[in-house]
Amino acid sequence: GAERGRGKMAAGGAADAQARFGHSVKGLLTEKVTSCGTDVIALTKQVLKGSRSAELLGQAARNMVMQEDAILHSEDSLRKMAIITTHLQYQ
Repeated sequence: GAERGRGKMAAGGAADAQARFGHSVKGLLTEKVTSCGTDVIALTKQVLKGSRSAELLGQAARNMVMQEDAILHSEDSLRKMAIITTHLQYQ
């Protein structure tokens, strides 16, 4: 009778250990899933920030080209005015 009781206890202990193991595996999986979710969110934010920076850089480049055109035009106008001033001084 005593041996049969011990067998039941061993089986109960094994089931208990299995349940504990299942809980710890579930806990680890939950942690990993949460961690992966957090990483995906961080990665998405980084990608969005990167695309936004590329957009801003493109805009800055376009603005610089426009400024350069304006500067070249001003330079040309100054050169013409200098020529006109020289002509007026001769007269």
